Amino acid sequence: MAIPLAKLLISAVAVFMLVSASFATSEMPFMVVHKKATLNRLKSGAERVLVSFDIYNQGSAAAYDVTLTDNTWDKKTFEVVNGNTSRTWERLDAGGILSHSFELEAKVKGRFHGAPALVTFRIPTKAALQQAYSTPLLPLDILEDVPPTDLLALRVLAKYGSLVSVISMVVLFVHLVATPSSKSNAAKGSSKKKR
Repeated sequence: MAIPLAKLLISAVAVFMLVSASFATSEMPFMVVHKKATLNRLKSGAERVLVSFDIYNQGSAAAYDVTLTDNTWDKKTFEVVNGNTSRTWERLDAGGILSHSFELEAKVKGRFHGAPALVTFRIPTKAALQQAYSTPLLPLDILEDVPPTDLLALRVLAKYGSLVSVISMVVLFVHLVATPSSKSNAAKGSSKKKR
């Protein structure tokens, strides 16, 4: 009874491995979309947001009709200054990279949470449109008052910080070596009493 069950298990594992290997070697694009936003405060007091995308095809086949759409920027809060929030490319080869960026100007002060952008593409083996999402943005503090930093303290810390760390470690080491521990004194005292 155990031998037929073992043969059945081995054949099931072999079939599973063959099926999974066929899926692993099938030619499909695999999109990785990285979204990044950088704040830039202008001298006039306005703040601009540079949004950039890198679209990587990590799969083994080309993707066609690649479209990037980023509708997370509300028109009441942001105005497009340079570029477009959407872009289309004819094709992205396997191992290829596409880049896109646009610039916005903030109209409203506050914290902004950006959602992922949508990338749609076609593959020759499927009729349905495929989708991929970008990485989300960390919260952006738009037009927030930045407290002034003390440049002198930063320079002193940068210049002498490592020296202070090394000296404090040396002093701590000398203190540990030079100071006898209380356990060893107690052990010596108790051993003297027993004699």
